[in-house]
Amino acid sequence: MTPALMMLGTHSNAGKSLLATAFCRILARRGMRVAPFKAQNMSNNAGVTPEGGEMGRAQIVQAEAAGIFAHTDMNPVLLKPEGNRRSQIVLNGKIEGRIEAGNWLKTKERLWGEVTAAYDRLSSRYDLVILEGAGSPAEINLKAGDIVNLRMARYAGASCLLVGDIDRGGVFAALAGTMLLLEPEERHQIGGFLINRFRGDPALLGDGLETLRERAFGVPTLGVIPYVPDLRIADEDAVALERDRFAAAPLAAGQIDVAVIHLPRIANFDEFDALEVEPGVRLRYEERAEDLGCPAVVILPGTKATLADLAWLRERGLDDAIAAAHQGGAQVVGICGGYQMAGEWLADPLGMEGEPGGQAEGLGLLPVTTTYSAQKETHQARMRSGEGETVRGYGIHTGVTRVREGTAPFGEIIERNGRSVSVPDGAMAADGRVWGSYLHGLFENDGFRHRWLRGLGWSGAVTETAALRDREYDRLADVVEEAVDWAAVEALIA
Repeated sequence: MTPALMMLGTHSNAGKSLLATAFCRILARRGMRVAPFKAQNMSNNAGVTPEGGEMGRAQIVQAEAAGIFAHTDMNPVLLKPEGNRRSQIVLNGKIEGRIEAGNWLKTKERLWGEVTAAYDRLSSRYDLVILEGAGSPAEINLKAGDIVNLRMARYAGASCLLVGDIDRGGVFAALAGTMLLLEPEERHQIGGFLINRFRGDPALLGDGLETLRERAFGVPTLGVIPYVPDLRIADEDAVALERDRFAAAPLAAGQIDVAVIHLPRIANFDEFDALEVEPGVRLRYEERAEDLGCPAVVILPGTKATLADLAWLRERGLDDAIAAAHQGGAQVVGICGGYQMAGEWLADPLGMEGEPGGQAEGLGLLPVTTTYSAQKETHQARMRSGEGETVRGYGIHTGVTRVREGTAPFGEIIERNGRSVSVPDGAMAADGRVWGSYLHGLFENDGFRHRWLRGLGWSGAVTETAALRDREYDRLADVVEEAVDWAAVEALIA
């Protein structure tokens, strides 16, 4: 059996994904062929593999940190929330259907065979697998249908590290309480604790770690991970927006002010991280009309539920605020679902986003209309922009958008999943200050981003995103490697 190690958390957003990323990087630097795996991910932050399959963004990041290409075997089940009680199922990279809260347990049992088959395929190709759990392994109301935490660890023969976030407070109670709620045989799967996001002098912990070991069934703490400030690694889901990015810094003189509308079901928001790291750019996420003001750019991002988020936007008066910003000189950019919103009309005859027959008036900023269909486009792509440059990105969307005759496209897709094509993409308003595209990842292309920013009056020093990401993986790995008892971890892996 291929060696394996699993990261579990006391709760969501404890840092499992980032620590799994760090472990992938550390072990890859030591010469191991290591791969990430998460049986089931619930997130609207997704990406596309080289084969055109859709999977969770976190495992794509972990694969990149390990120096390998992402594959859907690393995340066979992706749940994309569409509402409080409904999610789309992406199975092995393709839409499988939808689930409601009431039929979830039955559906999970059906998916278990797919999960184990994907893991078997993946583990046969690598020396080591770093697994990641979801939420907490001690959710007593959900354990019966578990396919991602301790059941998966047992199948893989993986020892587990339980991660607690001390920055939230209550980390000792969270770690000990999790152990208390586990069954005796489950406790034996936990090989150690990792205390994450610690600020200050470790001496402040006093004898807390030894006391924790005594109270938590003898499980040792194998590392206290310092808080790593300003880490430029993509987050797993939009919880990070609530925690880390919601309060924007004051606008400095000469800065380009870019405001992203923080939709309730925002998707793929990490594609805007490349703007945030540029000197001279302020990136902020706004969800209130009174806070929008008149930035240089308003971005309508992707969303998993375009019609519902469009209704939310109107309820908050953001439609009028965006129109006022545009009239005041702001450029408006729509990406994927945001592109659809910026159009004149949206129709959902089949009920792909809600009840059949749903429809809504768009913001009227672009002369396009969208009709949702059952087909979902997922592909990696190259596009030639209207300026003649070639950019790379990926597409994940449903719906067919028709552009009014005489309207300039934003660009031309020239390659999809390695095959040459010639397909117009997006639209440009006549005034040049509104444009939309289905291509995610545009701003991660350094040349495109820098040219676009200069057109807004930017004159900052340029940042190369690929090199930056690589440095950030190493920065995270260096901190974690120094903080963790690696002899103990290697014993768990062995």
